[in-house]
Amino acid sequence: MRAHRLIRRRESSSTPSLQGVPPLLARVLASRGISSADELDLALNRLHPPQALSGIEQAAGLLADAVEGEARILIVGDFDADGATSTALSMRVLRALGAREAHYRVPNRFEDGYGLTPEIVASEAHLKADLLMTVDNGTTALAGVRAAKDAGMRVVVTDHHLPGAELPLADALVNPNLPGDVFPSKHLAGVGVAFYVLSALRAELGRRGWFDRQGMEAPNLARYLDLVALGTVADVVPMDQNNRVLVEQGLRRMRAGQAVPGILSLLAVSGRDFRRVVASDLGFGVGPRLNAAGRMEDMSIGIQCLLADQPEVARRLAEELHQLNAARQTVEAEMQQQALTILKQLNERLDADAMPRGVCLFDADWHQGVIGILASRIKERLHRPVIAFAPDGSGGIKGSARSIPGLHLRDALEEVDAMNPGMIQRFGGHAMAAGLQLPQAHYKAFALAFDEVVRRKVAEEDWQGVLLTDGELAPSEMTLELAELLRYAQPWGQHMPEPLFDDVFRVREKRPMGAAGNHWRLTLEHRAGGTPFEAVLFNTQASDLPQGDRWRVAYRLDVNEFRGNRRLQLMVEQVEAA
Repeated sequence: MRAHRLIRRRESSSTPSLQGVPPLLARVLASRGISSADELDLALNRLHPPQALSGIEQAAGLLADAVEGEARILIVGDFDADGATSTALSMRVLRALGAREAHYRVPNRFEDGYGLTPEIVASEAHLKADLLMTVDNGTTALAGVRAAKDAGMRVVVTDHHLPGAELPLADALVNPNLPGDVFPSKHLAGVGVAFYVLSALRAELGRRGWFDRQGMEAPNLARYLDLVALGTVADVVPMDQNNRVLVEQGLRRMRAGQAVPGILSLLAVSGRDFRRVVASDLGFGVGPRLNAAGRMEDMSIGIQCLLADQPEVARRLAEELHQLNAARQTVEAEMQQQALTILKQLNERLDADAMPRGVCLFDADWHQGVIGILASRIKERLHRPVIAFAPDGSGGIKGSARSIPGLHLRDALEEVDAMNPGMIQRFGGHAMAAGLQLPQAHYKAFALAFDEVVRRKVAEEDWQGVLLTDGELAPSEMTLELAELLRYAQPWGQHMPEPLFDDVFRVREKRPMGAAGNHWRLTLEHRAGGTPFEAVLFNTQASDLPQGDRWRVAYRLDVNEFRGNRRLQLMVEQVEAA
């Protein structure tokens, strides 16, 4: 396992004076670019106004026409957690606004592939929908949008994915990442874009006097921010201030027990207390269970859970998602072991320079719903861009790619495609994650071409992974109180990482945990002495542990709660010999 180089963040020469914020937390926040109390204000009125989103007025107008005209509305989502929350949010809000007929369709990963396609349009022809709205997809669905238009539907695309060279001919297209769009945040998740569009719809219906004519009170859409928070965290989008407002407001609803029954049930089956929920609980507890539906079977199970109003129905579906996630973990562990065997054989056969810099892995028995997680795990282990492939069931293979800082994945795939026309059937994605499809016969040629592009595009200094820490803590600072303070200080996440510290500890005890024995319960004594600390380390083989009993440890302060007892625990991110 390749360890990241531990580098301590530079302390700001003038740590801001944030009223009411303890100095250590102020230092942590300053190192993440927060320099004023204004940036810590996560009230709803801090959200960017929707008017700057291009196309939002047209989208709201078309949706308002559909609601007023009692038209049939079809929502087409995506099979990940962002797509599921976007779909559930849209269904719940449209019904609350008075839409008479709202339906949804989410593609099956194994049967339909990604996004709005002509086949999806044809499969829903029996609904005779008047308006189709995509959520978390559609920006690259040229053929799907054309098919919907040919079928007589008005089409509203809401999405956040990067556009291709050509845009679909939708009646309205809302995406903060479109060329020329001036919306201040480019980091909205799909569910965030959907929330903005639905908020604009509510305002448009209000202007038209819809609620007065219906004798109904205009619903407060803030009540649906639990869904927005879950989708935003699960999609691992950067936590700029706008996203932190959306997430924090949703978390507050969850802590008050005001989340939809599905989210409360998913928190329960993942062992989380809704009264103490934070963003990481959504990212590591709820999100994987919701995603398991789309990875292992069909995301409709997850959406049904989020749409369930009866707690007992939501709990039953959450238990089903929990079992799917357990099955996913078993499949993932087997695939990871096979991938490591392939890499070991390569390592034995090739010298260091000949080892691929852009790693492609394929096995005919791999599960295409799990290759994204596999790519992520191997990428973390090797600190190299990784694409894991699995059969697509029709003679081709699907790949899921994960990158490292220094390589924009979609740009790299574009270059491979330009150099080798016809090799890749389709691809898309972002800087750090992408998906693609190609004939199995092209796999070896693609692997060579991808490695060539990666070698050319990644600078030498980017091959050494870096783990930024917030420095050391004195034993007297390592308290349950500080752990609590940091836990709730902000919604931590991408580009707003949870505080991470490092220091030298003596390992007093280490015990393996888990069926595979690759998790560890540690007892660590700080180099300055004092009472030892309990710690846990996950996903580390015994062979990857340092020799000796003096380790440099990168860790987070955590609260371990068991049967009402709460105590400090260190969550270890990385260990190396001191």
